[in-house]
Amino acid sequence: MRRRWQLRGRVPEGDLASAPYPPLVRHLLWHRGVRTADQARAFVDAAPVDYDPLLLPDARPALERLRRAVQEGELVAVYGDFDVDGVTASAILIEALRGLGAAVTHHIPDRFAEGYGVNIPAIDELASVGTALIVTADCGTSSAAEIEHAAGLGVDVIVVDHHTVPPQLPQAVAIVNPKREGNEYPDPELATGGLAFKLMTALYELLGRAWQPERYLDLVALSTVCDVVPLRDENRSLVQRGLAALARTQRAGLRALCEASGIDPQRLDADSIGYALGPRLNAAGRLAHAGLALELLLETDASRAGERARELTALNQQRQQATAAAVALAQELLSAEEAGLPLIFVGHRDIPSGIVGLVAARLAEERYRPAVVYELGDETSRASCRSIPEFDITGALRRCPELMLRFGGHRAAAGFTARNEMLPPLREALLSHAGACLSGLDLAPLIDIDAAIPLHRVTGRLIQSLMRLAPFGQDNPEPTFLSRDLEVADARAVGSEGTHLRLRLRDGRVTWPAIAFGHGALDVRPGQRLDVVYSFSPDRGTDGGLELRVKDVAPSTAPAPAAAGMAGIAGGESAH
Repeated sequence: MRRRWQLRGRVPEGDLASAPYPPLVRHLLWHRGVRTADQARAFVDAAPVDYDPLLLPDARPALERLRRAVQEGELVAVYGDFDVDGVTASAILIEALRGLGAAVTHHIPDRFAEGYGVNIPAIDELASVGTALIVTADCGTSSAAEIEHAAGLGVDVIVVDHHTVPPQLPQAVAIVNPKREGNEYPDPELATGGLAFKLMTALYELLGRAWQPERYLDLVALSTVCDVVPLRDENRSLVQRGLAALARTQRAGLRALCEASGIDPQRLDADSIGYALGPRLNAAGRLAHAGLALELLLETDASRAGERARELTALNQQRQQATAAAVALAQELLSAEEAGLPLIFVGHRDIPSGIVGLVAARLAEERYRPAVVYELGDETSRASCRSIPEFDITGALRRCPELMLRFGGHRAAAGFTARNEMLPPLREALLSHAGACLSGLDLAPLIDIDAAIPLHRVTGRLIQSLMRLAPFGQDNPEPTFLSRDLEVADARAVGSEGTHLRLRLRDGRVTWPAIAFGHGALDVRPGQRLDVVYSFSPDRGTDGGLELRVKDVAPSTAPAPAAAGMAGIAGGESAH
C-alpha cells in the first residue's frame, strides 16, 4: 500500500531548550507535548503520577455503597466484559473486595450466547442467588434498560467503565466513567483496569485497610496496554509501575502465561504485552469463554495455572488460523467496485463473531478505509467496526440508532447488533456519511517521522536516551526515524508463510539487523540502496540486542543527510 511519509519539522524549543538532554531528545519531547524543562524531567525521569480517585465521577456514592456491601455482608457480583480490559478489571475488583472480606461472585457474558454488555437474563440469574449489588467492569454505560430492570429486582448497580457516554445515562447508584460531562479527574483516558485500581485504592483507605498496589499493578499494565488507551499522564505512570510489577509478579497465572509465551518477565515491555500476552488472554473470549482468562488471572496454584496458560496458547493458535481464513473470505466477498468505496461493509455466516473485530482491523489497515465486518445470524447479526483517524465510527453509528438493536464503542472502534433486514439501510447510511466526511481526502496511511538521521551516527548513548521515553504506545509512539541511502547487505523472507522480511542494512562500516513485519512480498535484493523508515526495537532473538523495526522503504533518492539531521530537519510530506 502507498504510504505518506511526513517528517516532523524543527520547532521553537523555548523553555525546553534548557532541559539537560540531547537536541534530538528535546525534539521528541516537544512533539509529545512537553514544553518546559520541568515537564521534560518529569517525563524522562518517570515521575510518578497519582491523582486523587475521589475526583472520579460518582466516586463518593460508589465508595459509600461498596462500604455498606462489605460491612453488611451483601453478595456483590462483578460483571465484566470479555476483553483483556474487562477481565483484568474484574480480577482487580474480585480480589480487592474479597481481601476486605466481601462476599463476591462474578459473571462474564458468553460472547456467542449473550453478546457484549449487561443483559437482562444474566441480571435475573444474579438476582436469583441473592446478589444485592452489581459492579460492572468495562461495560454498563449504555445499559439504561438493563440497569432499570436490575433496580426493579432490588439490585443496585455501580458502573465502572470508560466507554463513550450516550445521551441518556442509566439510573445507576454510581457511574464511575471519566468520559462523563463535567468530569474533574485530570486523566480522563484511564482504562477500566486503571479505574478499578483507583476505586479500590480509595475503598481501602475509606475502610482503614492496608492497600498493596504491587499486587494489582501488573493487571493494570495489561489492561492499559491491551486496550490501546493513550500512554500519557497517569496511564503512562501506571504502565511503568505495572511493568516493574510484572517483572517480579508472584501471580501464578501471569508467570505461567509468560512461560507459555516464551517471554522472560524481566524483559517484558509494552510491545510484548501487546503481541504475546494480550492475544492469549483475548483468545479465550474470542473462541471459547473469557472466564478461562479470568480463572488464569485468579489462579494461585502453579500447576493449574500452567495448564490454563497452555490452553489459552492453543486457543490463540486456533484464533490466528481462523482469522487468516476469515480475512481471506472477506476479501473474496469484496467486489472490485466496493474497493473504491469510502467504507467497507461485509459479512458472512462463516466469519465468527469472536473474530469480526480482528477481520475489520485487518481490512481497515490493508485498505485504509473504515471497516464493518459482521457474522450473519439467522435473524440478527453482530458486527465489529474499526476505523481510520479521519473518521469517527461511533459517531457515525449514533446518526442512525433506529437501525440497530444496540451499539457502542470509541472513535476508532465500535460494535453493534442489528436485525438482518436492517443491514442494507445501515450500510447505505454509513456509506453516505463516510462519503461526506472523507470526500477530497488523500486516504493513505501517514507515517510520522520524528527525524532524519544518518544510521552510522547512532550511538549507544543516544539509544539509551530514547529508551527513557518508554513505555511506547498510543499517543506516545516509539520514535520513528528516516535513514537514507542504506545498502541492503542481506534480505530474506521469514515466517511460516514468508510474510515478513529479515534484513541487514549497511551504512558505511555500520551494519544493523532489521525486520519488516508484513513486508515479505517486497522485492528487495542485496546491493539495493534504500531510504528506510524505522524504529529501534529489542531483537527477540538475542540477549538484549537491538534491531531496526522497518515501517516502510523506498528506492534511495538522495544521499545520506548531514549530521545536522540528528536534531530533526524541515518537515514535509511525500508519498511512497
